[in-house]
Amino acid sequence: MDFQNIDQIIDKHGCKASSLIQILLNIQSENHWLPKEVLERVSQRLDVPMSQVQHITTFYKSFSMVPKGRHEVHVCMGTACHVRGAQRVLDAVEEQIGIKPGETDVDLKFSLETVNCIGCCALGPVMVVDGEYHGNLAPAQLEGVLKNYE
Repeated sequence: MDFQNIDQIIDKHGCKASSLIQILLNIQSENHWLPKEVLERVSQRLDVPMSQVQHITTFYKSFSMVPKGRHEVHVCMGTACHVRGAQRVLDAVEEQIGIKPGETDVDLKFSLETVNCIGCCALGPVMVVDGEYHGNLAPAQLEGVLKNYE
């Protein structure tokens, strides 16, 4: 593991323990996950007990301790999206990329998650890929949308 980028992120935040969550978010943004050796480096550099670092990373769902795909796909399963066909969209996404929610494909290209609400109910059903919102989706549209993330 190359710790140069990790150290740069930590240094950017002034090696402050109060910046732990933001440091972890920045590291994960670049690496798509938080390996144990990275957590140990953060713990050491910030002089924060490893148990505290692990507590933070396991408490917040946004942190991943396993490799994630380059493209993160979130399908909203909230009430408004559900009644507008979110399950059909999710089924089509699963078929298209070959994984179930909570999984990452073997090529580390896609990770799939379901969420309870994205907050744009009028656009349901909604899928978010790498922070880009795709609303009023029909299963037939998914192939075209996902091809943009090759």
